[in-house]
Amino acid sequence: MAPSAIYENEHNESGRDGLALETTSDAIDEVNLLKAEMRVKNGTATQQELKAYEQSKFDAEKDKTQFRQYEDACDRVKNFYREQHEKQTVAYNLKARNDFQSKTRAEMTVWQAMEKLNTLIDNSDPDTSLSQIEHLLQSAEAIRRDGKPRWFQLTGLIHDLGKLLFFYGAEGQWDVVGDTFPVGCRFDESIIYPGTFVNNPDNIDPIYRTEHGIYTPGCGLDSVMLSWGHDEYLYHICKEQSTLPPAALAMIRYHSFYPWHSAGGYRWMMNEKDEEMLAAVKAFNPYDLYSKSDDLPRVEELKPYYLDLISEFFPPRDGEEARVLMW
Repeated sequence: MAPSAIYENEHNESGRDGLALETTSDAIDEVNLLKAEMRVKNGTATQQELKAYEQSKFDAEKDKTQFRQYEDACDRVKNFYREQHEKQTVAYNLKARNDFQSKTRAEMTVWQAMEKLNTLIDNSDPDTSLSQIEHLLQSAEAIRRDGKPRWFQLTGLIHDLGKLLFFYGAEGQWDVVGDTFPVGCRFDESIIYPGTFVNNPDNIDPIYRTEHGIYTPGCGLDSVMLSWGHDEYLYHICKEQSTLPPAALAMIRYHSFYPWHSAGGYRWMMNEKDEEMLAAVKAFNPYDLYSKSDDLPRVEELKPYYLDLISEFFPPRDGEEARVLMW
């Protein structure tokens, strides 16, 4: 990543409503949880999906039906996706990536980014009173207790840091959170609420509306442009500024790509590498959805361990105590 200059954010970050963003994000999680439960109950869950759930030990005794009980979750989510599905176009995604490469919105360490994310919201979650840092630590600690590798633990710690995009240049909630999907080809029926793409200009484009669009079968997901949001944002930062392995990058990039890792869509795009990455994403998914509880992590007690973990995969440069990243 080689931005040309510090970017003076044209959107007033003090006017951003973090409560609204996190409420929408929680409602999206609720719908995805309901869909996962339905697949297990009706026997349509894939063997790979079931295996991934078996691999996570921390949630074995949890009643997953008790998470995020929003009576109107589906209505809220459908309204959100109507806007997202109308605005996530090829043109917008090209612009978003160009802006990412040409502008540095902020400079901070990973821990400072966690503290910044903490200002998003402190009291909107119906499942817990935890701050954002405490939730990130919960995810990482669940992974750690299950004996996963250090890079896996760090992935749990940072996987939501892309939500900082809400402060730095996002046009709304629709280009920060929500399930992701490819742009530049036909919008697949595996995407949630596929009928809401009717007003997306790409839906009538003679190339983009075809099944394969600008891609070829077997091209590999590395070559695919996924809808811009917090996953894609953090993926590009970590790809260019960390030493995290490919599996960790896949977990970050694809954890909201539910049409692929949960609904079985877009398999025609996959190459051999993607089969391996799919298994990694499925292994990560339970820690993303089910790690919250009312147990308070001791932030200051855990901080030295995770600062060491951060420095392992975001190694400081000469003269730096901690690696300063460009966001």
